Amino acid sequence: MSKRKFGLGLSFVLAAGTILGACGTKDEETKTSTGSEGKDTETTETKDFSIAMVTDVGGVDDKSFNQLAWEGIEEWGNEHGLEKGDGGYDYLQSKGDADYMTNLNSLVRRNFDVVYGIGFLMEEPIGTIAGQQPEAQLAIIDGIVDKPNVASVMFKEQEGSFLAGVAAALMSESKQIGFVGGMEIPVIERFEAGFVEGVKAVDPSIKVDVQYTGKFDDAALGKTTANRMYSSGIDIIFHAAGGTGNGVFAEAKERKTKDANANVWVIGVDSDQYEEGAIGDTNITLTSMQKRVDVAVQTIANEAMAGNFPGGKTVTYGLAEKGVQLADSRGAIPQDILDQIEEYSKKIVDGEITVPETVE
Repeated sequence: MSKRKFGLGLSFVLAAGTILGACGTKDEETKTSTGSEGKDTETTETKDFSIAMVTDVGGVDDKSFNQLAWEGIEEWGNEHGLEKGDGGYDYLQSKGDADYMTNLNSLVRRNFDVVYGIGFLMEEPIGTIAGQQPEAQLAIIDGIVDKPNVASVMFKEQEGSFLAGVAAALMSESKQIGFVGGMEIPVIERFEAGFVEGVKAVDPSIKVDVQYTGKFDDAALGKTTANRMYSSGIDIIFHAAGGTGNGVFAEAKERKTKDANANVWVIGVDSDQYEEGAIGDTNITLTSMQKRVDVAVQTIANEAMAGNFPGGKTVTYGLAEKGVQLADSRGAIPQDILDQIEEYSKKIVDGEITVPETVE
């Protein structure tokens, strides 16, 4: 069965000439070394430039949104010869909402050149810090802060989720589908709205059971929520719940382990969560709705390092910009259904379908 990946990642256009134009200065130097295969390899060592991020309550290892952002920062740091810690790249983990302000302020005081707040819940804390520290360069992912020293990055989650809904409707055998959300905030409501509309576009008679857990960091709650859904006859669940969604995977894997013929699937979120669904030689991950947060944080870092920090600007990425995409299904979705999903994707990009941001 042939495979297809929807999207190739964000097509961010970086001003490479501007970024590299400072080579030979005190800020950057290029080293040439011989790799293990005898080929010359180049690594750029960046001095006096550093980046760091503050997680939301999901944590840096949530296998989703925060982890993807950290992987982007870590990769950027490694590519530029930096080490984890002051003067390089780092993160602070938030255990609760009260930690956001403290953690953001701590990283600013540690003189990181760009400090990221990951998630909508950090809008107010970042706005406050931006006002108190006008020289700081701050960035928020999934939120908008109207300050001249804050870069805001948004995604059209509803567009990618629409495709996830199409996939679920076409693949469901029971014609019963579920959605598990974390907190009822605008970003998660965009996931829900797009998913519901995608299902409806295929078959208006299918009703989506929508459940919000109210948390992004409670896998046990995600598991019990998924248990109720699968027990009711639902065979596909799309989660947009961060670490809570790990419990959805746990429940599906447990059922599949007990009964190899159990028809249970999970659609992952933010990162490609294929590995989360692995059970020996089988897998219960149907696909994942990816947001290229990793590339977004790297783009801002490169622009800031080049002296072009996009403070005061909001950039939004959807299907047309390849900022959202469905992950490779690794053969779980037949080619004829992949072709239908691709047709819907093209209609969204061409403007024939406008996906709502809220449930109508």
